[in-house]
Amino acid sequence: MDVVLKPPTTPYDGCGMCFVATRRLSRTTETTSSPERQAEQIIAAVAKVGGHIIDWADDFKVSGASDPMTRKGLGPWLRNQKGPYNGLAAASVDRAGRNVRDVLNSQALLTEQDRMIVTADHEGIWDFSNVSDENEWMIKAWGSQMELRSIQKRNRDETDRARKAGMPKQRPSYGYMYIRLHPGGKIDHVEIDPVAYAVLSSVVERLLADQTGKITVHTEAVRLTRAGVPSPEDRRAQLYGRELKGLQWWGPVLHRMLLSEAALGFLMHNGRPVVGNDGHPVRIAPELWSRAVRDALVKKLAHKHSPIRAPKAERLLSTLGDCGNCGGRLYLGGALPGRYGCTGRIRGILASQNCKPAPNMKVDDLDAAVTEWFLTRYGGLENMRQVYDPGTGYAGRITALQEDRARLRDDRAAGLYNDAEGAAYFRTNYARMTKEMEELQGLPDRAPSMQMVPTGVTVAQEWEQADTVGRREILGRYGVRVTLYPRAAKATNPRYKITSSMDAGLFNVAV
Repeated sequence: MDVVLKPPTTPYDGCGMCFVATRRLSRTTETTSSPERQAEQIIAAVAKVGGHIIDWADDFKVSGASDPMTRKGLGPWLRNQKGPYNGLAAASVDRAGRNVRDVLNSQALLTEQDRMIVTADHEGIWDFSNVSDENEWMIKAWGSQMELRSIQKRNRDETDRARKAGMPKQRPSYGYMYIRLHPGGKIDHVEIDPVAYAVLSSVVERLLADQTGKITVHTEAVRLTRAGVPSPEDRRAQLYGRELKGLQWWGPVLHRMLLSEAALGFLMHNGRPVVGNDGHPVRIAPELWSRAVRDALVKKLAHKHSPIRAPKAERLLSTLGDCGNCGGRLYLGGALPGRYGCTGRIRGILASQNCKPAPNMKVDDLDAAVTEWFLTRYGGLENMRQVYDPGTGYAGRITALQEDRARLRDDRAAGLYNDAEGAAYFRTNYARMTKEMEELQGLPDRAPSMQMVPTGVTVAQEWEQADTVGRREILGRYGVRVTLYPRAAKATNPRYKITSSMDAGLFNVAV
């Protein structure tokens, strides 16, 4: 939705007629109740009673079923968190709320606080000591709730109809876009969104190829946000020509998208695929990736306890440095501003109690030393990229057929196919699934594996194009670690030692 400018206001002056105006819209396409139209109605109604507006409590894209007390715009005023005012003004009763209980509670609250209520669909200030005004308020609140319930039922009925017809109803999952033959028309079909697909594919590839445990959905969310990749909501705004909000990516949301079966092109309801008349999930779009890849993602993203933690800092050597005295991890900041160092003894770590003097070194100096060492040894090599090969995917397809067949059996046991027509449907689909499973079981299956693929880019070129976090990932792939010793011990130990697991110590260097 485009930014809606608030109409002019006048400061609170204690005149006793200072009103807060509230506007609400459920959808940005409500032309009959547009913000501008509501503003005109409210300004006219407040002027008729001799008042003036000190602020606008706007709630756009907020359902009428929401409690006014919890609304972002209106709620703080009702909870006395925004300062003094003498009354509330709205275009109509249903703009305040469409639930009888909430509307009556808000009215009772304002009345108890000796505050007035003005709406453009009522002449003058509401007087709830007058039976006629009290009854009119309740009738309007009741009518608003009846209209809300009617809208909700129509939406539910349309959702049920679309689901039974195998048609999408809600907004598309990230990675897909709805195709309409003309603007505002019905959805003709669903296609893969190439921009979102490229984003998700890169995330999937990086997650499945990672062997360090330091690439997670959370680090990927941070990477996408840092790179300025539009979030799912902002991507939908792009597709529909709306203004971007600059929202960030979130790990749990990315986790849910990667594991959702919507990525297999299925029509979804309540987080599960809709099952069609053939006993299989209804497919409405091409799959973003195969079931075998999804199975690999499920395994990869399963919750597990691991001592390996993904680094949060953006320094080159975060989690890659060790103390040469006590073996603890090097830290940055705190008592060591601008330096890598060991803080184990200061933090009371038992294993570090004798770490004295604790080593430390300037960040820029150690980063430069590691960069020079790494690029000297590996910069000229061609970069190899690990790619996940899902194999044939026959095992995943067989598992899906087993699940579909088990669902049929459960429905049969529940009595859904007891009549002659239902029994024929059950036998036909059960036999078809069984035959397909037997055919797949007879085919040679290739298990999933990791393949090394040349990229045509040298390690130095990749390093040059990457940011600090990307360079740290490169060091992690090559198993680079840095051990730092105190300066006083240089006579017996090196100042620092850099090693790489890629060459089994062949290129170890001590300085």
